[in-house]
Amino acid sequence: MRLIAKSCVCLLFMGVFLPSPRAENPKKLVDKTLVVWVALADLDQGRGSALTLDDGESHFDGIVYGEIAPKRWMAGSDAFTRTQRDQSTWAEETASPDTFVQIAIVYEGNRITLYRDGEDYASYEIKGPRTFDENSFAVFGKRHIDTPDTSRLRGRIDDARIYGEPLSQDQIRGLKPNALSDVKPIAWWSFEEGQPKDRMGWLTDTILTGGSRIEEGCLVLEGESPIMVAAPEGLMDRFLAQASKMDDTSEEIAGQRALREKFLSDPHRPIYHFVSPEGRCYPFDPNGAIYWNGKYHLCYIFQDERGHCWGHASSEDLLHWRWHTPALYPAPGDVDTGIFSGNCFVNKDGEATMLYHGVGAGNCIATSGEPGLDHWTKLPSNPIVPIPEKGSAEEKLYSSWDPHGWLEGDAYYAIFGGHNPTIFKGQTLDDWEYVGPLLANNMPDVDDFEDVSCPDFFPIGNKTMLLCISHSRGCRYYLGEWKDEIFHPDFHARMNWPGGTCFAPESLLDNQGRRIMWAWVLDRRPSVEYGWSGTMTLPRVLSLGEDGVLRIEPVEELQRLRQNEKTVSELTLDSGESKSLEGVAGNAIELVATFDPKDADRFGIKVLCSPDGEEETAIEVDPSKDQIKIDVSNSSL
Repeated sequence: MRLIAKSCVCLLFMGVFLPSPRAENPKKLVDKTLVVWVALADLDQGRGSALTLDDGESHFDGIVYGEIAPKRWMAGSDAFTRTQRDQSTWAEETASPDTFVQIAIVYEGNRITLYRDGEDYASYEIKGPRTFDENSFAVFGKRHIDTPDTSRLRGRIDDARIYGEPLSQDQIRGLKPNALSDVKPIAWWSFEEGQPKDRMGWLTDTILTGGSRIEEGCLVLEGESPIMVAAPEGLMDRFLAQASKMDDTSEEIAGQRALREKFLSDPHRPIYHFVSPEGRCYPFDPNGAIYWNGKYHLCYIFQDERGHCWGHASSEDLLHWRWHTPALYPAPGDVDTGIFSGNCFVNKDGEATMLYHGVGAGNCIATSGEPGLDHWTKLPSNPIVPIPEKGSAEEKLYSSWDPHGWLEGDAYYAIFGGHNPTIFKGQTLDDWEYVGPLLANNMPDVDDFEDVSCPDFFPIGNKTMLLCISHSRGCRYYLGEWKDEIFHPDFHARMNWPGGTCFAPESLLDNQGRRIMWAWVLDRRPSVEYGWSGTMTLPRVLSLGEDGVLRIEPVEELQRLRQNEKTVSELTLDSGESKSLEGVAGNAIELVATFDPKDADRFGIKVLCSPDGEEETAIEVDPSKDQIKIDVSNSSL
């Protein structure tokens, strides 16, 4: 992280995660060097690996401990084809559990050489080397992927790396843990910043399971069956398939466990945001949010073999969520073939009421009066308003699309979204009539082609807010007056940057009177490779200040996640100067900064910076324009 200034400026606090330089993925790997700094928890253990290179087809080379001879390191291999069986003259390991030793194995042509702390350990000839390619895996703890052997290496690994060439003894002696060598490895794990990532960018997908974890800059292998696997991007499923075959529990349980561990190990999966539990969620609109019986309930669109459905989760604190069975889905005999956007409100009978768009049918309603809202009943009369026929008079008036409903007095009202958003009204849930247009007027900064979809409509301060999207511009909102069954907007603004990803907002009113909002963060990742897609924004509270300007604040519950506070103070930067904040790093940090800009034209912070400066995200303040600018042009190369 770097602090930047265009003139003199003073600042307090910041931090960020720093990626490392990448190496080219190996097309063909024959000669190589495996290096690891390891502290064994127990010298009497055996048959586990500190570092293995595995092709996923039952072939491997690895740094194995105590498989043939007790307390001895060896070059493990499939069927011992590259392993010397006679190890009687090799030295026994004597290091204490607190001592890290460097073990290196060099593969050069038909010779394998082992070094311990840079000194000769063993050397022998083999019939021929094994060729590995860019689709290989790295395995820690377990000897190799295919073995049913439950043996694991237990201890701590400070640093591990794979070189795409044979290193000399002098080069091995010159290696230092957690420091990049002159000869760049093709894979390197320093386990710094709590990350199991390959800093060279080859084996990017990682799973830690069975008791393995990252702690104090080390890979810790302990517990029932510790293992870490690192695979090239998109190829982890091959390991998961092998793992499920080796598990002695049911395939379903093994698959669920592996899937969970895969997601927990995904460095791109948010830590404390609301995310899809699994699978592709596109769209992933938040829907049907309501505070009910002491809990926050949030639905979301997901897709399975039935089509578009509404998933359902609940929380007492907006941080920890319990997954329910899906709230709404198309069932045989239903008029809808999928569930699209809508909201939840309380009807005259005190029941929670979902007003949603039924794909292929029109806008529909379902109700539930249960304490946990686990079961919903669709109205037999659905759709309450069918999709108008093409060319009909109704089609010119309204679209039966993206609804939002509420109870006002003794009448139900609903917004039907679309390019011509409209108001409907009913005395009962199954009998609705067209009232007229939603908007008395539009605003100058809204283009004619923009629609009103995913609408949310509620009082805020002394105004009424229409929160919505246009499909071309994302999240936006109007402020104005709801009067005589029509909305009179007098202000409009965006909740999205051009090309931004804030989409499909949804809100609820809780028992503290807070208007809490979520939105879908558009995520176009290939879910086939990653196994999931779908992220919500952090929940935020909307309020209107005395000046009539909208205020947006993260919910205070998020403060419970704070830990490991660090403070940097009294920093002064001259014009054009930047400074890095040492010791402040990570990719899940809450940053609080106080600046004294003095006479600076612009100042700010650069986060997510690579060491060479090629990748960075700049957050810049321009006091003269009273603007904050976030520059993502170099966020990812």
